[in-house]
Amino acid sequence: MELRYLRYFVAVASARHFTRAAETLGISQPPLSQQIQKLEQEIGTPLFRRLTRGVELTNAGKVFYDDACHILTLTDEAIKRAKSIARGETGKLRVGFASSTAFQPIVLQLLHAYRDNYPEVILSPSEEIMPVLMNDLHNEHIDVAFIRQPCDASHEFTCKVLVEEDMLLVLPQNHPLHHLPKINLQALQNDKLIIFPREVGPGLYDAIISACYRAGFQPTLGQQSPQMITAIGMVSAGFGFTLVPRSLTTIQANNVTYHEIDDSQLKTKITLAWRRHERSAAVLNMVNIMARKVMPAG
Repeated sequence: MELRYLRYFVAVASARHFTRAAETLGISQPPLSQQIQKLEQEIGTPLFRRLTRGVELTNAGKVFYDDACHILTLTDEAIKRAKSIARGETGKLRVGFASSTAFQPIVLQLLHAYRDNYPEVILSPSEEIMPVLMNDLHNEHIDVAFIRQPCDASHEFTCKVLVEEDMLLVLPQNHPLHHLPKINLQALQNDKLIIFPREVGPGLYDAIISACYRAGFQPTLGQQSPQMITAIGMVSAGFGFTLVPRSLTTIQANNVTYHEIDDSQLKTKITLAWRRHERSAAVLNMVNIMARKVMPAG
């Protein structure tokens, strides 16, 4: 049974008149009558009782009318939902975050702008170490990822830098150098460096170690902390010093001080990454929001 039969039937039942129903549907009356006859033949019983002026539903027609209306409503809603998902207006967007990227204001600005423009899309966040994050993106377990550069991103991804930020030194509040606004890393060669395991973020790990070598020393590695936030807490407890992106200074940590580093090369970039040949409207809408709202000049 074709859906148009149901639409024709409901139109006639609502108008209680073939001619008026035909005008509403934008077709002539004879073809409409023929379609209703075919529908009645397919069902095997009359649906309308013909009157001098118009028609009325038979008992079978009344039951069929309720079900036909329900079917057409469900069909229209299904079509509407499918079109909405195709436009990226509903559904789910799985967002991956590398450690600490969610604290960057530009990232939050992008997420807020996306939510304001597409409030019916559910954002599903997950936080992973960089290799797992890129693997999840490759295997389509997530749709987009906020990552930190430098990173070993494959050519299968498109990456757009959102912001570059300095790395800052974090010292315990009772450290002899806590009063200095800017510190050369060489002054900390006898202190232990608290850093995340290299597999968490190989590129940034190597950049931090390289900064120590540029300052003239090989760092003594202390406790390892997979999360930069935890590393700040370990500094507060007196385990050593650490280096974190500037955006993490928004975290209210007790007994620590933040300092500029005398090394202009030590920076980190936050990048939005997605699959190069992505066709998902939800992902492409995120990319467009990034271009229009977060980076209007670029």
